[in-house]
Amino acid sequence: MITIKPVTTKKQLATFIDFPHELYADDPNYVPELHIAQRDILTPGKHPFHEHSSLQCFLAVDEKDKVKGRIAAILNNNHNNFNNTNDGFFGFFDCVNDESIAKALFTEASEWLKAKGLATMIGPVNPSTNEPVGLLIDGFNEPAVAMMTYNKPYYIDLVEKNGFHKKVDLFAYDIRTDTVSDRALKLQDALMKRLEQKKITIRPIKVKDFKNEVRKVREIYNSAWDKNLGFVPMTESEFNYLAKDLKNILNPDFCLVAEHEGKMVGFALAVPDINQILIKIKRGRLLPTGIFKLLLGLKKINYYRVITLGVIEDYRRLGIEACFYAKIIQKGVDMKLKGAEGSWILETNDMMNKALQNINGKVYKTYRIYEKAL
Repeated sequence: MITIKPVTTKKQLATFIDFPHELYADDPNYVPELHIAQRDILTPGKHPFHEHSSLQCFLAVDEKDKVKGRIAAILNNNHNNFNNTNDGFFGFFDCVNDESIAKALFTEASEWLKAKGLATMIGPVNPSTNEPVGLLIDGFNEPAVAMMTYNKPYYIDLVEKNGFHKKVDLFAYDIRTDTVSDRALKLQDALMKRLEQKKITIRPIKVKDFKNEVRKVREIYNSAWDKNLGFVPMTESEFNYLAKDLKNILNPDFCLVAEHEGKMVGFALAVPDINQILIKIKRGRLLPTGIFKLLLGLKKINYYRVITLGVIEDYRRLGIEACFYAKIIQKGVDMKLKGAEGSWILETNDMMNKALQNINGKVYKTYRIYEKAL
């Protein structure tokens, strides 16, 4: 007998966060999320997502009160206002391999969304497209990199047998320093000269002026990606929250901006694959020893994630994107990194997919966002 319980207490929330640790206990590719980060993103007043939207977490428990699954039903008002839609979302879905339990979870989440007057259910998003998204459908043989998701292959059946169908696929590219095309590096000098003639320069972010830099980068982010499927503009508080977290692991040489006569027109960011450290931090707890593993492990990371690379519309196809790639590749080679993941890339984004293929990037993981009518 399975009961679906809404999460209403701090103890239940801790249980909700910890459930994946039990589910994936024997999986060598599972990376525990940091408990404190998960707690904050799910708690009103802790994370700026809750300033404009809401969510409800649910636990599936058996007659012995043992947790068998979890899910969050999500109302993202900013998404609906920006896209003029009436969408609901699900996220933080984890479940034992049991169709009836998955059905009970999806049913409860659906009822919560329908009570809000929503017409569709999309996911997984945790809790929006500005955070980790997608169900892994291909590439289960190694851990996910920083801020990407991981799940068991049987999740595909659990989701699809509950009436969900594909909305869009997201690609993750593996770019290795020993096989990456050096074409971008060879063209870099010529491209940079051409950009300089147009009074466009590329530089690392100014960490000493971080607050002002972040403000300008947010404007680029909300402009350069606004036509992407599922895009939701980040509020100032959301962007500052993310930037504050990333600043702790930021290498300015991998955080580049393009400027035209002092106006920021493009931005590229690659971050260390912190999951190489988190995979060793038991149950996502930084205390008492996890914090030392985190601090001592940063210098040993040999793989990065190119998390975002964009140029505002009027400045595209001038060579800025290629120069971003060239500078990131060159720095990776200089640091003797194994490589980087380029993710996530919409399957419909022909320009970015071709750019990554042209430098010998290979799709090695595929994620899927699902939807169904309520």
